[in-house]
Amino acid sequence: MRGRVLLMLCVMYAISYLDRTNISTAGPTMMKALHLDSTQFGIAVSAFSIPYALLQIFGGNIGERFGARKSLFWIGVLWGVATIATGFSVGLASLVGARLLLGLTESAAFPTATSAMARWVPPDRNGFAQGIVHSASRLGNAVAPILVGALIIWGDSLNTALAGWQVSFLLVGLLSAVWALLWMISYRDRPADHPRVGTQELSEIPRELEKAARPAVPWGRLIRSILPVTIVDFGYGWVLWVFLTWIPGFLADVYDMPLQKYALFTSLVLCAGVVGDTAGGVFADRLLRRTGNLRFSRRTVLLTGLIGSLVCLIPLLFAQSMTVATIALALSFFFLELCNATLWAIPMDVAPEWSGTASGMMNTGFGLAGIFSPIVFGAMVDTVGWQWPFGLSVALLAAAALVAGFMNPRRVLPRGVEDVR
Repeated sequence: MRGRVLLMLCVMYAISYLDRTNISTAGPTMMKALHLDSTQFGIAVSAFSIPYALLQIFGGNIGERFGARKSLFWIGVLWGVATIATGFSVGLASLVGARLLLGLTESAAFPTATSAMARWVPPDRNGFAQGIVHSASRLGNAVAPILVGALIIWGDSLNTALAGWQVSFLLVGLLSAVWALLWMISYRDRPADHPRVGTQELSEIPRELEKAARPAVPWGRLIRSILPVTIVDFGYGWVLWVFLTWIPGFLADVYDMPLQKYALFTSLVLCAGVVGDTAGGVFADRLLRRTGNLRFSRRTVLLTGLIGSLVCLIPLLFAQSMTVATIALALSFFFLELCNATLWAIPMDVAPEWSGTASGMMNTGFGLAGIFSPIVFGAMVDTVGWQWPFGLSVALLAAAALVAGFMNPRRVLPRGVEDVR
């Protein structure tokens, strides 16, 4: 049954990133239709991250209080509504409003999903589980350019009152609502309550996580343990938002690609992240089982990913052929995504009882990066071209790697419990 839970979460992660990144593929068409420049479009993209960043901790805590079953149902329904609203935007203000609603509804999604995983997944498979679901999210990224591009072209061919890009948002939004209904039917907050769960699965889940209640959140100890991870997540998130927002525009602008071609090349670049997420999760868990050293295993994967991504972005600082640029972007994205499963596994490692709150605290870094990255990157593109924005991304990866080198995540225990390891 654990596999079915992970499968459902994989579908959710894929849809959630399809919902939040379809705007980048539709971007060149939307900018013309709504009369937006790159800076204004960056503002609209960043609007998603304002509530997404500010409500991560609150969203994770709410998900723990009400349970993942009900929480993810309403989250899925509401982000579907927000996606549909994006397709009916008529200008910058309405587009920003729809993106704010999407960020608000998705702010609790991944922390709540992490809480669900902590209740179903054995601790020594945290990295693998996070790697699998985030690989699915990157598959959503990779499919989005081709799928949304095809829907735009198909929608335009219908000759209806809706433009092609509007049709694409409508259909993707309906997909979110369908998933929410299936989740409500199939998931249970306590594995023991599910009629199809096996005794072996139950024996592999820590007993304390089988309880419906949880200890009070030790905010001080949790912040001290998670804050360095949040800083690393900001650097990671900055560059991830560059890939999710600006690669279609970069290819269309610098290499004068039409929609069909830049959608295909963007998908090829983002496919590297699917492999990177799974590889990073498997590698991190294998290191942990082999060494028994949480700090070494998690830090090694983060440093490998951050430094590798940094090195591979360097060719983008200089004029390059389309082939070299595409290969550099794909390799950089692969290394960047090696980090993702580890970043999400650390809250499960150090605070399984409060994994929703802890992961929300960690993912606040990604949310804050999402506020600033699209705006700053877009403004820099408008003023100085593409090389300097990529240079800033390289510098932030270097800073994140420096923090990761000194990071030492420690297990946060309930009050009155001693660590006997």
